[in-house]
Amino acid sequence: MNNPLFSPYSATDGTIPFEKIKTEHFLPAIEKAIEMAREDIEAIKSNQEAPSFENTIVPYEKSGSLLGQISGIFFNLNSAHTSDEIQMLAQKIAPMLTAYSNEVQMDTALYSRIHQVYENKASFGLDAESEYLLDKIHRGFVRSGANLSDSDKELLKAINTELSQSSLKFGENLLKDSNAFELWIDSEADLKGLPESAKEAAKAMATGKDQPNKWLVTLDYPSYLPFMKYAENRDLRKELFLAFGRRGFNQNDFNNETLLKRIAELRLEKAKLLGHHTYADFVLEERMAKAPKQVIALWEELLEVAIPKAKEEIKEVQDLANELDGVETIERWDFSYYSEKLRDQKFALNDELLKPYFKLENVIDGAFKTATKLFGIRFKERNDIDKYHSEVKTFEVLNEKDEHLAFLYADFFPRPSKRNGAWMTSYRGQFNNVDEHQRPIISIVCNFTKPTPSKPSLLTFNEVTTLFHEFGHALHGILANGKYESLSGTSVFWDFVELPSQLMENWCYEPECLNLFAFHYENGSVIPQELVQKIKDSMNFLSAYQTVRQVSLGQLDMSWHNTSESPVDVDVYNFEKESNARTNLFPEVESTAISPAFSHIFSGGYAAGYYSYKWAEVLEADAFSYFKENGVFDSKTAMKYKTFILEKGGSEDPMELYKQFRGQAPETKALLKKSGLL
Repeated sequence: MNNPLFSPYSATDGTIPFEKIKTEHFLPAIEKAIEMAREDIEAIKSNQEAPSFENTIVPYEKSGSLLGQISGIFFNLNSAHTSDEIQMLAQKIAPMLTAYSNEVQMDTALYSRIHQVYENKASFGLDAESEYLLDKIHRGFVRSGANLSDSDKELLKAINTELSQSSLKFGENLLKDSNAFELWIDSEADLKGLPESAKEAAKAMATGKDQPNKWLVTLDYPSYLPFMKYAENRDLRKELFLAFGRRGFNQNDFNNETLLKRIAELRLEKAKLLGHHTYADFVLEERMAKAPKQVIALWEELLEVAIPKAKEEIKEVQDLANELDGVETIERWDFSYYSEKLRDQKFALNDELLKPYFKLENVIDGAFKTATKLFGIRFKERNDIDKYHSEVKTFEVLNEKDEHLAFLYADFFPRPSKRNGAWMTSYRGQFNNVDEHQRPIISIVCNFTKPTPSKPSLLTFNEVTTLFHEFGHALHGILANGKYESLSGTSVFWDFVELPSQLMENWCYEPECLNLFAFHYENGSVIPQELVQKIKDSMNFLSAYQTVRQVSLGQLDMSWHNTSESPVDVDVYNFEKESNARTNLFPEVESTAISPAFSHIFSGGYAAGYYSYKWAEVLEADAFSYFKENGVFDSKTAMKYKTFILEKGGSEDPMELYKQFRGQAPETKALLKKSGLL
């Protein structure tokens, strides 16, 4: 077979030959790449020279590179453009990769060489980045079971394999359950309150399914959120809310309850096998937070201030609902609707007023211009690069000397083959050794409102900040400048990785930034200053409620993972009810649950780490206050940020990197002030 995956960067200018890659290419390519990776490891083990950094750690860092490249392409497609065939293949490939990883991480002879280098590291004259790499690799082997007995190694291998398959299955179930629900509307009267753009999108979706006389609403965010915000029909809002809250919780083939409890149990078994009390203890050993008590202390500090204010915010929404429609008790399916009316009343501001100024193409251009002003880089659209889907846009990133920095794929619209949400990922990492270097290939994936026959894609302000958020992650990859790929770009502690993304959102509120791209899509006029001021004034609307909501999700994550008790026999609904007793601010809805659709922690990388968003908010609020002191486009501040945060990746302890940038440790007070909670 002429398999393009054996040369994964053989397309134009070293990009991925997506147009040649077929699903049947993946399995033989993975099998061959595993063979080659084994040969890499065998060469290290059979080296007769005394173990050294150069003959052990450097080749280990480079080992299995083709395997990483091919599997990266495969699993990125499984998220952004999947199919039944790809999902079936994932269930076969994931255990193969897990088995190979287990084999390497528990290889006694390999670990012996690495341990000898670690024990003698003072004799090798290593620079700080190389020593950090050595420490990370050695620690990784220990955390992967290298010191376990043979029987316990076999047990850990079995746990890892089942976890890999179960996490994939969780995501597949969620996607299928989400796609299975469709709210068909026959009468336009049932769409009362919806803006024309949302009606038009619903009509376009129905027409796409050969029902031109109806309207279709789905659980994809661009369809779901406008309906919950604007639809006057309370019964339909309830129906849609319940469908959203039952994803993975319906009594059908896609139910995730048993699966998520099994995942939590397997993680606990793994942690205990490796000498930890809970899975959270195991995870947080490799985080800035270090231990669950640090996370809980942050939550306590936030909740003490936020809960009373959140109750006041909800009462204000409740009072308006009562005043307008006689609704004595707002339910969860009412909150978005009436809070949007309250926001409009308080600030004369709503999504429909702002969307004309946020044409997708202009917002993309604005993100690029912001990066140019901050870091001197520029983005050039390339139409000669292979894509995995026709909707994907491709760009080359150049530095101030017009030298190649990276390629960027951008994929913005929902489709049945793409999971919900927004994310950044990497198809190729960066490294810069003495004898070779490699620049990255980065991708951002979102689910924004599609263009309609009469309008371009116009973003809500929340979607604007989402785009800037993912672009912040992308910059972390694009500007990476490290010696070793495994320490480069977003390869950082999980509670540090959200700093660049959340920091980038701040520019969306600044007039100097908005004036770069917020032009009316019809007449080209720049967004009026009074609207900009309203955006800033409304920045903290419901901020206490949002804080409580975010903490409650983090607490639920920790409830599953910061326990030494098996979760297998718990009832998911009651488990959540107990976990969120303090933070639950609405009447219970017994037929819904969060956990069966909580993909961040059960099929993503945020298990025992969902707190990272709030942790990173502390960092970004403190960091942006530094920018504000000096000017949001101050070149010296931007250069420090680029040098110590974006370029360094995970090559040093993140707190030390932050202090080098900021000159001090971050302060929680900055977040409380920014959120209007102080």
